[in-house]
Amino acid sequence: MTSTTVRKSPTRVLAARRSANRRRQLIGDLLVVLVWASAAISVALYFASGLVVLNTGGGFVTTLGIATGLVGSDLVLVMLVLASRMPLIDASVGHDRAMGLHRKLGKPAFYLLIAHAVLLTVGYSMSIHSNIVAETVSFFQNRDLVLAYLSFALFVAVIVTSLVNVKRRFPYEFWHVIHLTSYAAVLFALPHMLSQGQLLTAGWQRSYWIALYLLAFGSIAGFRFIRPALASMRHRMRVERVERIAADAFSVHLRGHDLERLGIQGGQYFIWRFWTPGTWWHAHPISLSASPRKDSARITIRIVGSGTQALASMPAGTPVSFSGPYGLFTDAVRSARHVAIIAAGIGITPVRSLIERLDLSVGEATILVRASNPDQVYLWEELNEIKRRRGIKVYTSVGPRGRGPSGWMSARDESRGVNMLSVFPHLAESDIFICGPDAWSQMVEDEARARGVGPSYIHREKFDW
Repeated sequence: MTSTTVRKSPTRVLAARRSANRRRQLIGDLLVVLVWASAAISVALYFASGLVVLNTGGGFVTTLGIATGLVGSDLVLVMLVLASRMPLIDASVGHDRAMGLHRKLGKPAFYLLIAHAVLLTVGYSMSIHSNIVAETVSFFQNRDLVLAYLSFALFVAVIVTSLVNVKRRFPYEFWHVIHLTSYAAVLFALPHMLSQGQLLTAGWQRSYWIALYLLAFGSIAGFRFIRPALASMRHRMRVERVERIAADAFSVHLRGHDLERLGIQGGQYFIWRFWTPGTWWHAHPISLSASPRKDSARITIRIVGSGTQALASMPAGTPVSFSGPYGLFTDAVRSARHVAIIAAGIGITPVRSLIERLDLSVGEATILVRASNPDQVYLWEELNEIKRRRGIKVYTSVGPRGRGPSGWMSARDESRGVNMLSVFPHLAESDIFICGPDAWSQMVEDEARARGVGPSYIHREKFDW
């Protein structure tokens, strides 16, 4: 007796994929609407409270100061939700895009909180006819307001250390510890919100803010700490062995239990923590470099600093904790029949696991892998093996970069007239998956857009905390 697998028609498969992506994009759009709606609700509840005073100069300035503080505080809490790694957010927009919005909200929230402090000080001074210095000094006689000033100082530290030029001057661990103080900053701001004046002492406003605080900190506690801790205990991962694959790269083979229950899709990544004396304090966002089996998984790492160098000498049996899986660099986001995959350097790792799980017919996928020199051809032999097994076209581009529109390829290939369209003749009917250094990936995306590929068909992933 023989069995056959009935494959759905390509048209029906594409229709189903596009329908699923429309639903995902709709959820993402609704989440963005909720972000701004939450800020509008905070102001609307204030104006509905009957406590707004606009008929005096001091009252008007004070009202403006309260409104800016409410919107700024609301956006800070929304930022915490975006950073919580909530599965709904990751499945709809991806954790990297959520963190991108998180960062974009940082400066507006900060400026609003500055305006809040300044306007309230000026407004109160105008209302009681005192000078600004005396009013500021009086604030420090109130314990809740002292906590509010401390909260503001912590926010300043977080914002300053988040600037790109500042981050590059310090190790990631230093910046990360400072950034964690944002949780304390938000908590220190709560007492003065609930105790000062009549604004949040009762009613819908108080209920709204308490609910928003519970959502923000509940999400952080649940999805960044409790959920990962439970998953790590359940699957009991340990390092089986470390395999050097190049002078500057190695693979970590992991052993665990019931890994299929994690629901991993090819191309996704985890945030890993390896419990040795020299590595436990540093979390690493790293994708799987092969599809996991029931009791084993593999990641591949390029050595880029002391943190990753320490991982190369981990002993067998090292306990591993993790958070994830994350990301939309998967077959789930496909909307087109053909797939164009472009990877550079260690960016081959999610591609290696992605192509194992892609739902493909022969000839539907084409891959171009890029390396600056022959020492960076990580996992290319495995890629060629999969190519033969699955009927995938694979092209390689090795050497220094070119300088023209297709400068993300090697100068040699560019001089021969090779470009994106010649490598991917079905580009207009393809989803494009790009993984590599940020500047290089942007060049690839720019050429894809210039050749008419819509943004919904371009998939990039930045591994983020």
